[in-house]
Order: sequence, then structure tokens, then C-alpha cells
Amino acid sequence: MTTRRVHFAALLLALASAIALAADITGQWKAEFTTPDGSARQSTLTFKQEGEKLTGTVASARGEAQIQEGKVSGDNVSFFVIRNFGGNDIKLNYKGVVSGSEIKFKVSAEGGDFEYEMTAKKV
Repeated sequence: MTTRRVHFAALLLALASAIALAADITGQWKAEFTTPDGSARQSTLTFKQEGEKLTGTVASARGEAQIQEGKVSGDNVSFFVIRNFGGNDIKLNYKGVVSGSEIKFKVSAEGGDFEYEMTAKKV
């Protein structure tokens, strides 16, 4: 094998390894968490991933919200949803890290009104 072919094969192997390491979170995830006011809550997150693009929904007792500006980069996940609290629309930002069959999220309200952590587990 020529040197050029060896380098090309090594490049393909490195690229395939990088792709294999990227998280694929497509599917349904369940999360239980405690809100800043001490209330226990549950959410169902349904994800569809195409490359780095992430779409889907977050469903809870408040109803279902569409994921917006969803992105998966390696093991990092980010998106936001709009929820209505007391007649006001609030943007909730989700930033998480995938580890096997769970995602640890930090959820924060736009403007810093509140923040909490939640762990979602793949169903």
C-alpha cells in the first residue's frame, strides 16, 4: 500500500470513530425533577435527531411544547421551549450532557428567574 493510501485509510478510520462517538438521542426520554418551588414534576421528552439537528417535544402536566433551535454536538444537547406561566410566555433553555442512557440537564428561564437540574432516562 502506498503512503497516500495509508494516510487516507487512517483519515477514514478517524472520521468513522468521531461519528460513532457522537450521541444519538432519538427516541423517548422520561425525567423526574424538583422545581425551584419544591414541587416534584415529570416530563416526557421525545427527540428526533438528524445529524446535529434536534427536533421533538417536551410534554408535562402543562401540556406539550415544541423543541426549538435544538442541537446535538458530541455529547452536548441544547434547545429551548416556550411555556406559559400565569398568562406569560417564558422561554426555558435546556442544556444537557448525554452519558449512556441518561441526559443530565440544566434548565433555566430566560432572564434568570429560576434554574433547576433534571435527569432524563431513555425509555
